[in-house]
Amino acid sequence: MCGIAGFAFKGGFEAGSAELQAKAMADAIIHRGPDGSGVWVDAEAGIAMAHRRLSIIDLSPAGAQPMVSVSGRYVISYNGEIYNHNDMRDELRDAGFEWRGTSDTESLLAGIETWGLERTLKKLVGMFAFALWDKEKRELSLARDRMGEKPLYYGCNNGRLFFGSELKAFKAHPQFQGEVDRDVVALFLRHNCIPAPYSIYRGIRKLTPGMYLRIPSDKFHLPAELEPVTYWSLEQVAYQGQSQLFSGTEEEAGNELERLLQQSVKGQMVADVPLGAFLSGGIDSSMVAALMQAQSTRPVKTFTIGFDDSGYNEAKHAKAVAHHLGTEHTELYVSPEEARDVIPKLPALYDEPFADSSQIPTSLISHLTRKHVTVSLSGDGGDELFGGYNRYIWTRSIWNTTKCLPSPIRSLVSLMLGSFSEKSWDALYELVDFAVPKSHKISQAGIKMHKLAEVIRAPNPDLIYRSLISHWKLPCEVVLHSKEPDTILTGEIGGVCLKDIEQRMMLLDGLTYLPDDILMKVDRAAMGESLETRVPLLDHRVVEFAWRVPAVMKFRDGAGKWLLKKLLAKHVPQELFERPKMGFAIPLDGWLRGPLRDWAEDLLSERRLNEEGIFDTRIIRSTWARHLEGKSGVAHQLWDILVYQSWSQANCGPASSLH
Repeated sequence: MCGIAGFAFKGGFEAGSAELQAKAMADAIIHRGPDGSGVWVDAEAGIAMAHRRLSIIDLSPAGAQPMVSVSGRYVISYNGEIYNHNDMRDELRDAGFEWRGTSDTESLLAGIETWGLERTLKKLVGMFAFALWDKEKRELSLARDRMGEKPLYYGCNNGRLFFGSELKAFKAHPQFQGEVDRDVVALFLRHNCIPAPYSIYRGIRKLTPGMYLRIPSDKFHLPAELEPVTYWSLEQVAYQGQSQLFSGTEEEAGNELERLLQQSVKGQMVADVPLGAFLSGGIDSSMVAALMQAQSTRPVKTFTIGFDDSGYNEAKHAKAVAHHLGTEHTELYVSPEEARDVIPKLPALYDEPFADSSQIPTSLISHLTRKHVTVSLSGDGGDELFGGYNRYIWTRSIWNTTKCLPSPIRSLVSLMLGSFSEKSWDALYELVDFAVPKSHKISQAGIKMHKLAEVIRAPNPDLIYRSLISHWKLPCEVVLHSKEPDTILTGEIGGVCLKDIEQRMMLLDGLTYLPDDILMKVDRAAMGESLETRVPLLDHRVVEFAWRVPAVMKFRDGAGKWLLKKLLAKHVPQELFERPKMGFAIPLDGWLRGPLRDWAEDLLSERRLNEEGIFDTRIIRSTWARHLEGKSGVAHQLWDILVYQSWSQANCGPASSLH
């Protein structure tokens, strides 16, 4: 796991200054690779590549980058892990390569020399983002892994092409002049993150997962005119899987899933440094930990953080799972003050606005884990593949219940549901909780009832989904002079033609929420601590099989993940993981009315909002006033604004402070 950076200029440049500039770009992301650095420059061709190294496999100098291929034709700066690179070496045995070391970087270059770029990409099992320079064709190629585990930005700014793992590398170049894209700010307010291919800066893009882009040297100044090429498509995988459903029994499906997961976990446990796993005690992380322990001769290291607030604490569940599996478990209970201490670090950690508030506990667990290991496996991806989010069940249930009701009746019910506070709903739910079947129990009932009040008005299930995933429903009314860019959620839901709404939501989440929010969050939080994270459930072979699993093996008895739960029950007693989904949340509502109030009031002051001219001051101040009066359900909307304001202070003006 590493960090990459570079720039290119049509017509060439002076070598000495280019080396210094490339080094500065790499040093800006030293947290991604504290173990070494390198720069490679071809001044005549106008290309400079830099690298920061976090040594995981082949700790020797033979794994250093940027790396030149054996023939001298290719140069690569690469971030990631190729889990099947030794299998590739076996396949390349007859090609006569004399290996200089044991790194997957060298294997990747050898594959490209032998099979070409696209064929090699299709052979890779792993996570990656890389820049590849072809000296013969004078062409730069950028490529990103199938599911978007590793980030890759690129674009033209001030006449130069920039590329790299993080935007802070671009900002380290003296010629980069970032201009905030007001339209993208509107997009950010809907999603609480910025979805690919957009970035916060005008003209700078994210490469979409499963794609590569070729940029000839005469197009260095015009990358936006070039179309990325798809080498693997989650959308096509979903369509093909649903048209060729697994036809075996439930037992056979479980056996095949277990085989694929065991294969993935085994491959991702290979490292030349200490390795462990995040463990929340939920289904996905417990599954990964169980399969790791089953394939290890000594206790696997597992990590969790806890909070004293029982409504946000999963540590006790993780501890029970760890005890059953026999892992070497480390837990740390974090005070609210320690959690809030993360907030001033967020603008630097996420160098474009990012407002998933679970970024705070994710940063804390990464900090804890890095004290003990260099690599950690996580359980991300299970919800999107096997139907774990409550919204999948809710949307179908809400629509079936309300579709026959006239619009005025739905509006009336919405008003009634919203008239009770979240605390009132929580209290009411506690009175009836004893009578609710375990499989139907929910956590944070008040929040969910207020979400129900919002979505019950929707005229079709696709718009229920859009409402559920939208923080600000009309962001262009909030961001002055903006037009929300087109995304897969614009208009008819992405043109996604899967028959069942549950499948459409899972696919859309896999295309957007998973790479743009979940994986972005984990990558930045972990790499901010120089910790590599790996995601076994996102092995593309697991993903492809998951989309062949019939819905009846995912959704059953009013809940999702049926097949995954059945498999996990072979390793962990069901009572240890069968409980309401909690998520990795913080008590944001109370914090903003209490210890964060002064900080928030400063960032949301009428004077500041008017001077900056990004947001409609009236809307923001009104929302803040309603929150202070006790209105529930707006804390996350306000968090979006606060995150943007804090980011803007740190990146576009004076450094922010938190009092």
